[in-house]
Amino acid sequence: MVRYLSGLQRNKYADCDHTTVLGVLPVKTQCLPFAQIPHTTRLFLDYLSYKPSVHEFYPRSPLFPEWVKEEAGRVRYDDARRQKVSDILERQNRNFGAGPKTLANIERLRRGAVAAVTGQQVGLFGGPLFSIFKALTAVKLAEQASMAGVECVPVFWLATEDHDLAEINHVALAAEGGLESLTVTSHGIEDAPVGGIRLGPEVEPVVERAVALLGDSEVGTWLREAYRPGETLGSAFGRLMAKLFADWGVILLDQYDPAFHELAKPILRQAIERSAELDEALLARGKAIEAAGYHQQVKVTSASTLLFEIQNGARTAVRRKGEGEFVVGEQRSSAQELLDRIEANPVNFSPNALLRPVVQDYLLPTLVYTGGPAEVAYFAQAAVVYEQLMGRVTPVLPRFSATLVEAKAQRVLEHFQLTLSDMFQGPEKLREMLATRALPSELQGQFADAKATLETSLAAIRESLARLDSTLVDAASNAEEKMQYQLSQLQARAARAEVLRNEVVTRKANFMSGALYPNKALQEREVAGVSFVARYGAGLLQSLYEAIHTDCHDHQMIEVS
Repeated sequence: MVRYLSGLQRNKYADCDHTTVLGVLPVKTQCLPFAQIPHTTRLFLDYLSYKPSVHEFYPRSPLFPEWVKEEAGRVRYDDARRQKVSDILERQNRNFGAGPKTLANIERLRRGAVAAVTGQQVGLFGGPLFSIFKALTAVKLAEQASMAGVECVPVFWLATEDHDLAEINHVALAAEGGLESLTVTSHGIEDAPVGGIRLGPEVEPVVERAVALLGDSEVGTWLREAYRPGETLGSAFGRLMAKLFADWGVILLDQYDPAFHELAKPILRQAIERSAELDEALLARGKAIEAAGYHQQVKVTSASTLLFEIQNGARTAVRRKGEGEFVVGEQRSSAQELLDRIEANPVNFSPNALLRPVVQDYLLPTLVYTGGPAEVAYFAQAAVVYEQLMGRVTPVLPRFSATLVEAKAQRVLEHFQLTLSDMFQGPEKLREMLATRALPSELQGQFADAKATLETSLAAIRESLARLDSTLVDAASNAEEKMQYQLSQLQARAARAEVLRNEVVTRKANFMSGALYPNKALQEREVAGVSFVARYGAGLLQSLYEAIHTDCHDHQMIEVS
């Protein structure tokens, strides 16, 4: 059984504060507003509440049901391109080992369905937990659109052309003693697209260590089948995701495929032909974002273009040098020379972060894209590229976001009366907090009594001073603040002494930080999703799916047992 604290409408946005029964795992969910999550940008917060200051950057609110039907009517997609893309997707997904539901969704796409799209870098063993959240959010949006009368399928874009190998060649798995980081040493030419890097025998001991950490589970079999010598980082990721989402119909798209580059040539060409115009629009948008008090996600300069070209195997930025002149690495080229190279070998060209979603939505009939806070910020800039090249800005929606709290961590939270927000203060502060609550009960009571007595005594003094001379009231208040501060400092010193004396407190604080806020980051960004699927099985995906409500954009704290 699942205990799920789901959404109760408050104004236009949801707040989790009531219980309903559904699903297959014992799960309890609570919500934490993103305003309480460290490092959340003001742009993202203002977008979630859809303040007027963000309307020029985001044409649609984050409330999907408000505009899904209207937006579907604005999607324009060439029938010939639809058939070609469907053929490529069928080939790719059959190669990944996709299930019948995915192949059926490709047929729905072929017959005219639109797409709810998400995507992610091809991280080792499926990458962090939020990759699973992204896929499930796309499934939820597709289902919701279809129920509203708009045929829609979920698509997961594999960012195989990204060249930052150091971001994706490692993963942290949740083990009994905490997190263990695993790294695969497979590599290619520096700055080569990661999706094409081929795995050799060096991957096998990494897989076996992962299987040992994950225990006896179906996930271990999937890892062995996907991450084996001869596969690439891209194909291995695709094979694993096909297994994870076999019952969900998620269509996987590998952008590194030459056939997609051939189809994308019109957009790649325009990135050169209209480079000055696009750069001018992006510079103006950047100024508008900063004038509104926000930060730009991608720094754009007068030399920027939206393309990379493969040179000597490395993904190299194409830069503007002057009117009609470009530089790629050390090579100077005219606009026509670049266009000729795009025409002859489009596979050598790939979009940057601001053009990538536009290429994606040229290749797909995208109704909506769902991503994390950084991707939402990208769209504030990319919108002007959409306007110039597509005539329509694809709406972006926040993906599902959550921290999974397992039984052991939940017991510690309850015993010490902690919240997820307490984890955000860092392991050092958390140790002090636990130590304070682990102090002998007699000492804790004495500190509490001293604080209460101080408040009562100084309140009486303030009252008498007010009758004597009202100007002394502020001085009394300042004195109270200083006394309370000194008392708190004394209690903190006692807590630090308890930390040194009590190894259990240190172990529990370290465990809680590693489990719920590892490396001072949200769990979903640091811990592999397969860790949890291996432990709880496919039923976890169903429970997570049921926790997704497209009108609730808080971070959820999900208790799993």
